[in-house]
Amino acid sequence: MSAVSGSRVLDLGAGVGAASLCLAVRVPGCQIDAVELQPGLADIAVCNIGLNALQSRMSLHVGDISSLPSTFSESFDHVMVNPPYLPANRATKGSRGNLSKVEGHALLVDWVNAASDALCVKGCLTFIHRADRLDELLALIRGVAGEIVVAPLWPTKGREARRILVRARKGVSTPLRLIGGLTLYDNDGKYTASAEAIFRDAAPFAFGLDDNYPRPAGNS
Repeated sequence: MSAVSGSRVLDLGAGVGAASLCLAVRVPGCQIDAVELQPGLADIAVCNIGLNALQSRMSLHVGDISSLPSTFSESFDHVMVNPPYLPANRATKGSRGNLSKVEGHALLVDWVNAASDALCVKGCLTFIHRADRLDELLALIRGVAGEIVVAPLWPTKGREARRILVRARKGVSTPLRLIGGLTLYDNDGKYTASAEAIFRDAAPFAFGLDDNYPRPAGNS
């Protein structure tokens, strides 16, 4: 269930707005609200929105996921989430205080609940996270959504996935699926055909088994 023209999308942990901007280009007509805690990153996101003339379709909100506007409740067809990857007790000394990488007072459960609260029934949520926290993320998502699809992001063929994409739908209870995911680079360090299509040509990432979608190199 991909975003289409007219979809309302919420981007939690938007950073400088890269994911929202890519979606806005790929799906003309969707409306995006982006939320970012750090003012410096939010300022860059606002600049990027202006440079791409997307002010009419994208709104940037500076704030915490624990205090989203009440008008956001069950208002979005899609919520995409890029939370900090590390719990505070696993952070290195050098990364402590980096709110983009290390959880603050908002823990992973808070990110899942915020996404669920903002979703309409049957709406889709998509998380990107570390592969070594997949079990924790799945346990939390199962409490609020179903039709879960897990897609590993392989750096190159033969190397273990460090990141995963997880998609689910609120109010749906079909079983979990594990799909082939995406191999990012070939042996020469260049993007695979599938990655190139997404990064350069605005192709969607396929969470379903679409035979017309370019499969990741080396994965069936």
